[in-house]
Amino acid sequence: MKMNTSVESVSEFVLHCVIDSSQRNYTIAALIFIYLTSICSNLLVFLVIVQNHQLQTPMFLLIATLAILDILNSTNLIPRMVAALISDYLAVPYGPCILQILVEAHILIVGTVTLSLMAADRYVAVVYPLRYPSVITNQTVLVCLLLTNVIAVIFVIPLTVLLTELPFCQGNILSSCFCDYSAMVQKSCTEDPKFLTYLSGLTVIFFIDPLLLILSSYFRITLAALQISSVEERKKVFSTCLTHLLVVCTIYVPLILSYLLPGTGIILSTEAYNTLVMVGNTVPPMLNPIIYSFRNKEIKTSLYKFFMWKTAGGN
Repeated sequence: MKMNTSVESVSEFVLHCVIDSSQRNYTIAALIFIYLTSICSNLLVFLVIVQNHQLQTPMFLLIATLAILDILNSTNLIPRMVAALISDYLAVPYGPCILQILVEAHILIVGTVTLSLMAADRYVAVVYPLRYPSVITNQTVLVCLLLTNVIAVIFVIPLTVLLTELPFCQGNILSSCFCDYSAMVQKSCTEDPKFLTYLSGLTVIFFIDPLLLILSSYFRITLAALQISSVEERKKVFSTCLTHLLVVCTIYVPLILSYLLPGTGIILSTEAYNTLVMVGNTVPPMLNPIIYSFRNKEIKTSLYKFFMWKTAGGN
């Protein structure tokens, strides 16, 4: 593989996915399984919500949005991971590599805000139930999602500029399984703090802050739920909240382990880091629709009717 010495001459990046060679075939098979499961299950959840008018409510619109984001996230990352594992050294043109980073950043921003909107939906529904029909509407959710995508584009633009300014004089081989901004900064020959400072700012705004908002919302919801006299209603509130918190955990826990552990002084090997990042970015999109299907009565019932309708030939 050619080694480039300056940013002007970098026409491609080489992905070297460092994984134990004895586990490589198992990892490839697992990624393919995760990808197919993620695409099929999320697409099924999305179709069920779109086809069932009773499910076209603010919360289910957010669940459908999360399903689409999971499909996009899996498609953006997993095929290239598999290709990198198969090829050992995978050459990726400069443009597509940068595009993958920008798409991933956009998806992460919209995804964390969507989780925050879901928490806000439940907060208003439990704490201010009488105001819920007027405050939380389908139109409100759609406008929020549109604004979220606009905000994501605005914050991704400076990231694009920073990527184009990165000077490379230590070669173009990245020890990662996909095009990763942090890996590029580490490979570059600059000590300018702006490249990591902006990433840290994005992490605080769209990763830490949404998590704090979600946790505080569910804490307030828990206090309100404990004051509900009806046992059945209380169980329903806790069941719904638990479903959402499980989804939050599947997304946040692996990413926190992979991105924050190194910052605390815990040194991870390249293989361990790649494994954590791989799990954190591929497993949640597969688990989310499964969690919603098993823990949400409306989706479970709609899935049953959907399959029965298909089995009966659509009659």
